[in-house]
Amino acid sequence: LSTNEQTRKEKTEAVETLHAEIDQLEASIAKLTEDIAELTKAVAELDAAMAEATKLRQEEKARNTQTIADSQEAQTAVAQALTVLKEFYAKAGDATALLQQQPESPEIFDAPYKGMQSENGGVVG
Repeated sequence: LSTNEQTRKEKTEAVETLHAEIDQLEASIAKLTEDIAELTKAVAELDAAMAEATKLRQEEKARNTQTIADSQEAQTAVAQALTVLKEFYAKAGDATALLQQQPESPEIFDAPYKGMQSENGGVVG
């Protein structure tokens, strides 16, 4: 009888230990399931953010490519304009249509001006 009681106590303790272990593992499973759900949500958010960033980068790349093409066209246009201006000013240097020339001074006087020396009595009189 005492052996049965002893065996029953040991088996009861083993069952209680196993139930406690089962409860602990079930709690662990619940916690890990919750963590998996949170991490899955975070991964989905990161994927969405990465897709948005990729879309923005592609738009910026297209805009940058257009800007580069525009600047190359502008650079070509500026080079052509410089060539035209250089040719124009090279020809303008030879042309004297707008050049101001000094007119010849008219000869008004036959002799140099001597003043009124004979009539001059000096400063005092």
